[in-house]
Amino acid sequence: MTAELSGRTALVTGAASGIGAAVARTLAEQGAAVIVVDLDTDRLQPLVDELGARALGIDLSDIAGLPDAVADVAGGVDILVNNAGVQHVAPIQDFPIEKFEFIQRLMLTAPFVLTRAVLPGMYERGWGRVVHISSAHGRRASPFKSAYVTAKHGLEGLSKVIALEGADKGVTSNCVNPGYVRTPLVQKQIVDQAKAHGMPEDEVLEKVILASSPVKRLMEPAEIAAAVAFLCGPASASITGSDLVMDGGWGAR
Repeated sequence: MTAELSGRTALVTGAASGIGAAVARTLAEQGAAVIVVDLDTDRLQPLVDELGARALGIDLSDIAGLPDAVADVAGGVDILVNNAGVQHVAPIQDFPIEKFEFIQRLMLTAPFVLTRAVLPGMYERGWGRVVHISSAHGRRASPFKSAYVTAKHGLEGLSKVIALEGADKGVTSNCVNPGYVRTPLVQKQIVDQAKAHGMPEDEVLEKVILASSPVKRLMEPAEIAAAVAFLCGPASASITGSDLVMDGGWGAR
């Protein structure tokens, strides 16, 4: 890995595991100083030890407290990776209103607030990269995922507005749109689906989870991290307001 991001500071949310942890490692390998954000700082300790990262234990759904929670670091952030997210699956008529609202706060309002906090510093320095970990569900819908799909579609729109406003200030904004990635969140879905369908987990993976994907495998977090690093590097300076789709061909159907 080259030190393409030497001298840059990156803030990554949802960094305790999965995609967020992989992104933090990859950006650090490319020379960036990394600030890792998650609700539980104990789960961030391995990244602190491994990367020398700075850890912030923040409840991103606490919108009122979020500006103050990042005030000490926001002005120096060159790269913002909005990754934190959760899933809840239920028919609309049974979907708890409070759960729907929580998911919007965590996955849409928090990225807006964080972007709002870091943009002035990016504008002042004439350089910035905002990368949102969206989803295949940022471009299409699935039943029973109303809150997640709504939040990801909103994130897509937010990204485009950031791109337009930052275009003449050296700031780009893009989404990465993976399908199913090998993360704790997806692994739990596989276990639950196996029980529900009464079939082995590997069969669930092909016939249920990846039924719409021509590529019959889970992606690895490192693949998504490499895409994020590309969008932060010099080769992507003219890419903004775009989606980098990594859905295993799902969208080609």
